[in-house]
Amino acid sequence: MILPRLILRILSILLAVLSLTLYSCKQKERPTNEYKKDKRKIDFLIKKGELLYKKTQYDSAFFYFNKAKTICNRKEDLKEYIYSTTYLCSISQLNGDYANCEDIATEAIPYIVHVKNEKYKWRIFFILATNYAKLLDFNNAKYYHSKSLKLKIDSERRFCTLISLSYLNIREKKYNQAIKILEFLTHQKLIINDPEFQSVVMNNLGYCYFKTHKKNALHFLKKSLEIRLKNTKSFMDDWGLTANYYYLYEYYTEKKDFSKAIKYAYLLYKTAKKVDNTDDQLLALSLLVKNTEGKKSKDYALKYVKLNDSITEVRQKAKNYFAKLKYDSKKEKEENLKLKAEKELQQELERNKNIVITFIIIIIILLSAFIYYYLIQKNKKEKIQTAYNTEIRIAKKLHDELANEIFQTINFAETQDLSSPEISGKLLENLDSIYSTTRNISKENNQIETGEQFENDLKEMITSFGSKTVNIIINNLEEINWKKTSKLKKIAIYRVIQELLVNMKKHSQSNLVLISFKTQENNLLLNYYDNGKGIDFKQTKKKSGLYNIENRIEAINGTITFDSNQNKGVKTSIVIPL
Repeated sequence: MILPRLILRILSILLAVLSLTLYSCKQKERPTNEYKKDKRKIDFLIKKGELLYKKTQYDSAFFYFNKAKTICNRKEDLKEYIYSTTYLCSISQLNGDYANCEDIATEAIPYIVHVKNEKYKWRIFFILATNYAKLLDFNNAKYYHSKSLKLKIDSERRFCTLISLSYLNIREKKYNQAIKILEFLTHQKLIINDPEFQSVVMNNLGYCYFKTHKKNALHFLKKSLEIRLKNTKSFMDDWGLTANYYYLYEYYTEKKDFSKAIKYAYLLYKTAKKVDNTDDQLLALSLLVKNTEGKKSKDYALKYVKLNDSITEVRQKAKNYFAKLKYDSKKEKEENLKLKAEKELQQELERNKNIVITFIIIIIILLSAFIYYYLIQKNKKEKIQTAYNTEIRIAKKLHDELANEIFQTINFAETQDLSSPEISGKLLENLDSIYSTTRNISKENNQIETGEQFENDLKEMITSFGSKTVNIIINNLEEINWKKTSKLKKIAIYRVIQELLVNMKKHSQSNLVLISFKTQENNLLLNYYDNGKGIDFKQTKKKSGLYNIENRIEAINGTITFDSNQNKGVKTSIVIPL
């Protein structure tokens, strides 16, 4: 490690020289007047977008928020950038463009880590969770809600997240889990004093009680509706009424009181139409078609078809419009950056000799840093390769050391009466045990084929852990371009999956394992899940192979997240840069 230390010293000297040189030169900074001008423009665009959003002119609102987001500086205007992003996501969701919403929100994630006020992080996480819920991806929805709960946020946002989590449990028909959350919320002062919160909590709780056959279900459903009707003062209050009417429709349908069920289905349609909630209008019309006959049923069916065709056309136009706006903004930004780059290049050419010297020093520093980074990476790769070679030697050594067990078996055969069925059966069991042990140790530590056969070998290794009692499902393995994945990363992936499966086989008592692969933004996403008894990390982590897994992933610059609850299985998410 003498060479890296020497490079660090050189870097220190160069940085000192650079600082002295830069001190004598004029620093390029964003002019104050230019910054104030952009700030005023961003504020104007956001206020204009807010006004149009309140008027439900979503296409125009999207234009202004997208314009504001485009000219925001990610460092100086980060709050405005996140704020505009949340509105763009909301508009996309309202128009059913969930893919666009996910793209916009995901784009903001790398920047929210720099925001001190965590309510901005909460907004992005909440939007992503809501979006995944719309796409029926409840696992990812719960994941982002869980991230929200770890933030330092106020009670109102925390309760919003808990209510959404309870709703996800309702969607998954996990009513008892939802009840635990909702009953906790009913005792919170903020919920009690806020009619909006109180109505939502009581409505969801009443629905859960109804689904779990509790006697006071109807009381909570009606009480929620009563609170809502007494406090209907805003657009969003009317919007919330649709949930009350739908739950009451389901309740009376279950009780076979169809006249009341139809009444609430009609109220659902009427309210959804008032607030221009097309999804709930379609839902209400489908319920009315189902529960009415003759001309009424036909009229409702015609309205359903007409509305469905209309909203499909409108949303497609909106998607095309949003896509065009994004493209135009990107093109404009690129052109502006090009002009700015040309201007800066012209300025660079006019600089004095001190600036030229500064650039030479910067190049030297960058080259030195590159050399240092290369040496570090080379050293890291050598360590991984050494560990891999050591594993091969250990596999061979363990295989040879089984000779003692074999000797005992031979001795057993020589000293026992093999004509006895019981003795001969015991001998066969011993031999089978030796064979299985040898094969398993060899498989767990043998050399890995990292060439064209890697995908097949990986698949074969995974499926070998399956049995009559353990079902293993592999998703999207063939979609990964393994040719672009380095040898060391393939080895790490193979060993990590193997370690997880060995842990599952030994400890989890699961009967279902799901392993999925996905490529996203030059990263390999590997998700593992089993439905076993879970892991108590405080008690077992140091004694298991989980540290080996973490070390392997860290060695290839990846990240790993373990999520485990007792009796609820193990979920592991791994991100590896390709």
